[in-house]
Amino acid sequence: MTRLATGMLVVSAVVMVVARVLQARYPWMAYVVATAEAAMVGGLADWFAVTALFRHPLGIPVPHTAIIPARKDQVGRSLGGFVERHFLSPEVVSSKLATAGVAAQILDWVREPEHARMLAHKAAAGVAAGIAVNDQRGALQQAIASSLTRKIDRTPVAPLLAHVLGLVTTDNRHQELFDEVIQLLSKALSKNRDFIRERIDKESPWWVPEQLDQKLAEKIVRGIDRTLKDVRDNPEHAMRERFDAALKDFIIRLHESPEVIEKAESIKRDVLNAEVVHAFSSTVWDDLYAAIVRTAENPDARALNSITDAIVRVADGARKDPVLLARIDGWVIETACYLVEKYRGDIANVISDTVAAWDPAVTSERIELAVGPDLQYIRINGTLVGGLAGLIIYSLLQLF
Repeated sequence: MTRLATGMLVVSAVVMVVARVLQARYPWMAYVVATAEAAMVGGLADWFAVTALFRHPLGIPVPHTAIIPARKDQVGRSLGGFVERHFLSPEVVSSKLATAGVAAQILDWVREPEHARMLAHKAAAGVAAGIAVNDQRGALQQAIASSLTRKIDRTPVAPLLAHVLGLVTTDNRHQELFDEVIQLLSKALSKNRDFIRERIDKESPWWVPEQLDQKLAEKIVRGIDRTLKDVRDNPEHAMRERFDAALKDFIIRLHESPEVIEKAESIKRDVLNAEVVHAFSSTVWDDLYAAIVRTAENPDARALNSITDAIVRVADGARKDPVLLARIDGWVIETACYLVEKYRGDIANVISDTVAAWDPAVTSERIELAVGPDLQYIRINGTLVGGLAGLIIYSLLQLF
């Protein structure tokens, strides 16, 4: 493409010289001369503009050239801030989740036997470990024998949730859930490529070509996708450490923060008011607890099947309750907005730090290889449009 654009510029120069020589014999050649001269001007101007994006034209450090290498870090910060403002805002997240039907999707996933069995295995191992560690088997049996709803209503839920989360973090079990979240984010990113391209095209400066916007959008998407894969594949990734720290901080807040404790109590009261919980609490919990104890004492397929069946029945019942589905969606949206508001700065820093780590020369070369062929059309169009403009201007001058 570079040779084609340059070749058109050379042809324009040759045509201008030949037309100049023949102009004395053929006066109409003046129109050809004017056209070729203007084509050269347009081609040279657009060559300078395209080249100035990636390097100093002819190696001369003209101001405001080599834009991409010089402003790489600024572009990274701008992209990080752009993603933070327009994609990681609570308003965007809540609007997306409000139409996603998260609760229905989760319950549909749980209702699949293989998924329910996986949850049964994790739940049995975690809860059984908690019972063994705290030696509260008798207390639990006494609590289950009494009215479940009344007992839960009198029991502060925040410390209990903190204890459960503490068990989940044992042996890094919570990292498996984090891997599932990373997978969901990767799928969401893949489905929203067009939306990202539109937003970047709208927010970018007017002087940046549209083709570059599109290529940069693809570059950003691929960069974020690679980051998510790095997080997924690297057990020692920094984002996993931040996730660990955030989870530990949340566990502490469940013990110490009055606001979080009151919020947990409010959620508990909402759960107790759900009809499906009242309908299934007595039978399902008995089956589930018995299966947990059997699994802890002698793990076998039948015990896991009991827990799996209980989970499927709960999911089936909850899936048919629109009120409970709406409440679960509300909890998911509220939690997601809280996490986005708290950690969107860290995600934006991942983008800016990643771009900052790129070598300026290599970055410029890679972007040029990606979008350069399209940018050469600017030079071609500049040569053609310049020649046409020159012909029109010269013709008008001759006419008047």
